[in-house]
Amino acid sequence: MPNDTTLRLVQIANPHDVAPELRQELIGCWIAVTNAGGAAGFPFPPVSQDDVAPIADKLLGRLDPQQSRLLIAQVDGVLAGWVILNRDPYRLVGHWGTVHHLQTHPAFRGRGIGSALVNGLRKIGRDELDLEQLHLAARSGEGLEDFYGRLGWREIGRWPGALRLAPDDTRDEVLMVLTPL
Repeated sequence: MPNDTTLRLVQIANPHDVAPELRQELIGCWIAVTNAGGAAGFPFPPVSQDDVAPIADKLLGRLDPQQSRLLIAQVDGVLAGWVILNRDPYRLVGHWGTVHHLQTHPAFRGRGIGSALVNGLRKIGRDELDLEQLHLAARSGEGLEDFYGRLGWREIGRWPGALRLAPDDTRDEVLMVLTPL
């Protein structure tokens, strides 16, 4: 991260704390990431506001201090990336959380935003939600295993051929864990 910019991580745990401007920035980021080929939940670009807004609204509506957190990264006040951490309410699996939709706006790639978000989630999971581990599923063939591996995650399995992006492009879904936090 260059010295002339300021990275700020902001955690949001209540849907009412998402201002309309931030909602629009989140949707805009998701559109930009997807249309640039990112593996962020919409596998068939191009996507538009009409595609992304209803899904974003569902995610944001589920924010809850005990169950779901949104972590955003801002660089000089501009949204640079975001991620969701969910905790299952059931005691059997309540000791782990699931990471969803990690994304860095294409204009901010290569500046450590994704790493900062993952490290921020790790701290939130450990210190605030008393989690012992984090899980995620990633699309193979995007270099995501290496990215997460550099941050301490390890692959624990795969769903072979789980993701069909095109008739001639079927990918594994890679299951990863980060433990201990």
